[in-house]
Amino acid sequence: MKYIEQLQYITHDLPNLSHVEQVQNACEAGAKWVQYRCLTKADDALLAEINAIAEICDDWGTTLIVTNHIHLNGQADIQGFHMEEMDADFIALRRKVGNDITLGGSANTVDELIRLANEGVDYASFGPFAITETKPNSFPLISAQDYMAALKKLKKLNIDLPVLAVGGIKIYDVAVLMATGLHGIAVSAAIYNADDFIEAYENFYDAIKA
Repeated sequence: MKYIEQLQYITHDLPNLSHVEQVQNACEAGAKWVQYRCLTKADDALLAEINAIAEICDDWGTTLIVTNHIHLNGQADIQGFHMEEMDADFIALRRKVGNDITLGGSANTVDELIRLANEGVDYASFGPFAITETKPNSFPLISAQDYMAALKKLKKLNIDLPVLAVGGIKIYDVAVLMATGLHGIAVSAAIYNADDFIEAYENFYDAIKA
């Protein structure tokens, strides 16, 4: 089974902080996993930014995951991809990228988690936990009780899948979420909107490990 970090920072298009700066800050805070999420640029611009980010990640020993853009596999030092499309065919994607690349998927229901596991993803983001402006959507929110019930069902089916909560998570939510048995959490706004990015990241890390 591949290494899946418990705290995953996801970059976003921000007016005052570039993707590269976000990754630099996250790595300085001790991040071992960052997800580059940029859906607004053409391939040339994406690759230029990914290569700059990959250099930072290499310097810090940080895993670099790219949201979607799986067609860029092999063109940069990318360790994995997170596919946000709920109906992505991970069996076909796995054949395309091989076994060494980490593949993550998104889910909003237990059945979707089961399908992702059966199609060979390495981890799943399960959400949204709360309303988020970072990635607006109309999916039903998933409570701590929902997470617990979903994880119990996976265990009953002998499915060993690292599941991470995602969507509008604040620092005070971490203890409740981790108590459900989740593998970890993915965070964006609560870190990049903080007065001190690095301190906010460190606070989340400490809360997860508590």
